[in-house]
Amino acid sequence: MILDDRARSAPTRSPFRHYSDGLLGELIFPLIAVLAAFVVGGVMVLVVGDDPIQTYRLLLGSALSWPDGIGYTLFYATPLIFTGLAVLVAFRGGLLNIGAEGQLYVAAFATAWAGITFANLSAWALLPLCFLAAILAGAVWGAIPGVLKARFGSHEVITTIMLNFVAVALVGYFTQYHYKAPGDPIMQTTMIGGGAHIARLGRFIPGFPERIPLNLSFVFALIACLLVHLFLWRTTWGYEIRATGSNPQAAEYGGISIRKQMVLAMAVSGALAGMVGINEVLGYRYRHYDGFSANYGFTGIAVALLGRNHPVGVLFAAMLFGMMIRGGIFVDAFTNNVTKDLVDVLQGIVILFVAAEALFRGPFASHRLLKRSKI
Repeated sequence: MILDDRARSAPTRSPFRHYSDGLLGELIFPLIAVLAAFVVGGVMVLVVGDDPIQTYRLLLGSALSWPDGIGYTLFYATPLIFTGLAVLVAFRGGLLNIGAEGQLYVAAFATAWAGITFANLSAWALLPLCFLAAILAGAVWGAIPGVLKARFGSHEVITTIMLNFVAVALVGYFTQYHYKAPGDPIMQTTMIGGGAHIARLGRFIPGFPERIPLNLSFVFALIACLLVHLFLWRTTWGYEIRATGSNPQAAEYGGISIRKQMVLAMAVSGALAGMVGINEVLGYRYRHYDGFSANYGFTGIAVALLGRNHPVGVLFAAMLFGMMIRGGIFVDAFTNNVTKDLVDVLQGIVILFVAAEALFRGPFASHRLLKRSKI
């Protein structure tokens, strides 16, 4: 009888509870952040004297047209998938990798170095060697701040930022004085061997022109999403990384070496960032071009945050950012007062709203717990 009375007096289950739990709860807040950012961006477009609807039609329409729009959108998204995954792995280990930019620079140069130094090898040997150079170079450069963190307690944010400058300077020096073609006014290395070139998707997709630089690296990025998911949620190493990131003290008490996991997380993170070199060097320019990165490493932080630190979320967030990069070119060219800087503004606003999620989720979660305690 008492149970019946309590059941009758229990408050009705909130319909929003479904959205705050499970996968849908993880997706709804980033979606709200994106929509809110577009609303704020539309107001800004209106303030400068342009039509928001026309601007967004141009932004999204140019990014989703076939074949150029979709092709270039996915091409721009490819490096962001790699760097988003890199930041994701570090986040899961309780670390903030600000050094993906330096890691991808070192890896891209190492890829070009392997392709130039061993250019006479057959494609069956040269291509795997270049892949290995990209992954290992990124992993080693990423492991350095991991070791400094584990051994000396150095903060990874500071060390990764400093290593970005070191990486760019070192790569620039070797490009300028050792691997640039004599008389070439552009800061770039000589061409890699033909056996290290990877195919563009236009070779396989009917009606998709090969002039579009989208290449097999995009397929590798999709595979990387799957492998990261399997690594983090289906292996002992991944479990230990996540346990370390969730509660280092409890993980250590349970027999996990948190120092080892710090180094491992940063090495895997660097390896993923290094795969940007595969797209850039082997699939696009066929050489290392100094200054090729459009802040891919830093944008990867935004991609990981918007993607909720999950490989599927990173994939969709990277595609969204790729759409904005592609569409921003046309907004800049075909509107009166709006420039492609709108893309940077939208990205910044999205991150602000994602960061502000705690302001909404926190009180909502507290209110929900209070209601539960009354049942």
